[in-house]
Amino acid sequence: MPKIFETLDKVKPAYDILYKVFLFICKLLLVADLLIVGMSVVGRYVSFVPDPAWSEEVVLTLMSYMAVLSAALAIRRNAHIRMTAFDRYLPKSVILFLDILSDVAVFVLAVVMITVGWSYASGIGAKGTYVSMPFLSRFWMYFPIPVAGVAMVVFEIESLYNHIKSIFVKEEAKA
Repeated sequence: MPKIFETLDKVKPAYDILYKVFLFICKLLLVADLLIVGMSVVGRYVSFVPDPAWSEEVVLTLMSYMAVLSAALAIRRNAHIRMTAFDRYLPKSVILFLDILSDVAVFVLAVVMITVGWSYASGIGAKGTYVSMPFLSRFWMYFPIPVAGVAMVVFEIESLYNHIKSIFVKEEAKA
């Protein structure tokens, strides 16, 4: 294995930790969603349990964070839906090229999510407030998009690295 790959492979534990952190955040968001929805549902039928007016907006916001962060996590596990019906008929080099092309396209999408998402969060989002919580900026409703973009960039760099590494490691193995 070329020396550059040995050096770059030392970063993998940092990716493992980052993955676990994002996964833990998603789990916390899911628990918070379940607790808020549970309290809201019980509050509708049990008089002494509060049914907060803010529950729906908070749950939707937390769900948007969870959805986009879990999509970024799927990049690392290569778990996104993909077309593999023709993979057995195509040469491995074509499949690898298509995987790299797909990674580049997702990387570009992530950069767009960061720039446009931040523009929306700091522009439109900063100007409005939640209906049920006028003290809270809608910035937090738009902020998941650039956050997920950053997570996607990080995990796409690793995915691209792994694809490029597979090209050079295979060539060395044949020599």
